[in-house]
Amino acid sequence: MNPIFEAFWYILPAYFANSSPVVLGGGTPIDFGKKWRDGRRIFGDGKTWRGFFGGITVGTVVGTIQHLMFPGYYGSLKLAVGVAFLLSLGALVGDLIGSFIKRRLNMPRGYPAVGLDQWGFLISALCFAYPLRTIPTGEVLFLLVVTPVIHWLANVFAYRMKWKNVPW
Repeated sequence: MNPIFEAFWYILPAYFANSSPVVLGGGTPIDFGKKWRDGRRIFGDGKTWRGFFGGITVGTVVGTIQHLMFPGYYGSLKLAVGVAFLLSLGALVGDLIGSFIKRRLNMPRGYPAVGLDQWGFLISALCFAYPLRTIPTGEVLFLLVVTPVIHWLANVFAYRMKWKNVPW
């Protein structure tokens, strides 16, 4: 498989998991409105249970579809679902960590944090999925370079679709 295609194919569940809460989110915040010891919200209203579990579900379904399209890539449905689930969970945990850090830095909801927004979910997704499947270092480096551009394009698209209030 072409290394560039493989890198994208591998990380696709994480990309979908990270972007789908914009559409699927809303409802009860993960932090239930609670504040950290610094008096600021733990995550904020932008991180909801519906978005979190919706993102994990979407990412896992994407991985399942990938397996059905190219069964040889993962080898088994069980592995495909496991990797997709871990990539998705990792992406959303990474996003939560980023949100936590942004709240500690007193950054308002939706405010861009260059690097943190683009790489946090990616690095966390790669770490979570590592026990089941990984990709070569060169492909990881490629993803570290292209993910900020893809993240920006996805945000502009979501803004133009009126799914987001800001284009970042």
